[in-house]
Amino acid sequence: MQRFVAGFVIALLAVVPPVVWFFCTGTRRRRARNSGCVGQLEELAKLTGELAHEIKNPLSTIKVNLELVTEELKGPGKNDQTAARALRKIAVVQKEADRLEQILDGFLRYVSRPELQLASVNINELLSDMVDFYSPQAHRYSITIRQGLSSEPLVCRVDAGMLKQVVLNLFINAQQAMNSGGELMIRTAKHKETAVIQISDTGAGIAADKLSDIFKPYCSFRSGGTGLGLPAAKRMVEAHSGTISVDSEPGKGTLFTIRLPLQAD
Repeated sequence: MQRFVAGFVIALLAVVPPVVWFFCTGTRRRRARNSGCVGQLEELAKLTGELAHEIKNPLSTIKVNLELVTEELKGPGKNDQTAARALRKIAVVQKEADRLEQILDGFLRYVSRPELQLASVNINELLSDMVDFYSPQAHRYSITIRQGLSSEPLVCRVDAGMLKQVVLNLFINAQQAMNSGGELMIRTAKHKETAVIQISDTGAGIAADKLSDIFKPYCSFRSGGTGLGLPAAKRMVEAHSGTISVDSEPGKGTLFTIRLPLQAD
């Protein structure tokens, strides 16, 4: 039973994301040749989202039953060596199931069409709130946060919750790049009619030949990453008519720059 479950989960893990990405990429290419394919892409996104939800249902059942089997094997009267081997195998299956669930969650966030709840937001205040929220975790990982926020309000029409997701994603990326601690720097500035947000770290940095791929789906440079966090962040920023870019130097750190249109007076 354990081999069957393991094979099932690993097969899904290996097949679903590439197949979905293949169809999405193919549709995007056709859209470039025919603007009428926009509706097809939206329909495909809907269908793949429903597919992911359908996969999550049996996956949840698998995880629950794995937990029940684990409890039974830990009960009294079991052969210790046999139970230990079985538990190790179940642990592997559980890890793969968790990994698949993480990929599906990331995929659903990526393909979902952002529904913006726009409001006038001072970007400086939003970032200050995020720093307060993240500070305990930064302290836990020996990360020093430094702020250099603009002295004037930077008011943009944004979905505050969505923008906070983007900022938190960049904070976590910075944390993962600084295994031994370091500095996380948040700066804002006004440039013409644009609010500029810069989030940088003193981590390991990214090689120049990999920078062009950093916003591509399923392209992750760390073990255990889904490769969808930054592509999703890019989609959220672009949904606000903004841009996000990255600069990095191995051994010195990485800088992400977000530009958002300021609200007209």
